[in-house]
Amino acid sequence: MADTTIKKVESGSSPRGEMGQKYLVAGKRVSMRLWVQEPGDTTKSPTKREYETVGFVISGSARLDLEGQTLHLKAGDSWLVPAGATHQYTIIKPFTALEATAPPAEVHGRDAPG
Repeated sequence: MADTTIKKVESGSSPRGEMGQKYLVAGKRVSMRLWVQEPGDTTKSPTKREYETVGFVISGSARLDLEGQTLHLKAGDSWLVPAGATHQYTIIKPFTALEATAPPAEVHGRDAPG
């Protein structure tokens, strides 16, 4: 029988991650997180993740450097970071964005993708 469980996460009770993100709902194959008003003039450390990330810019602007390529992100833009790609974000103007990761990024005791 197919899993028909639905979930809801209240914004006010969403757990926060070490990088300031709010963890939203997570399923078995995908999860969402929200970055709210990340400060401008900030460069994040380069990172490499084992999950694929897609994102959508709600407000602000940033630069994404990924494996020798550069994307300039502004409100209304969406992007993809492939699994295993080294990348780095530079926040230019206070940045709010929604991301989805597949498989889900592990967070606060949630089960790691199997």
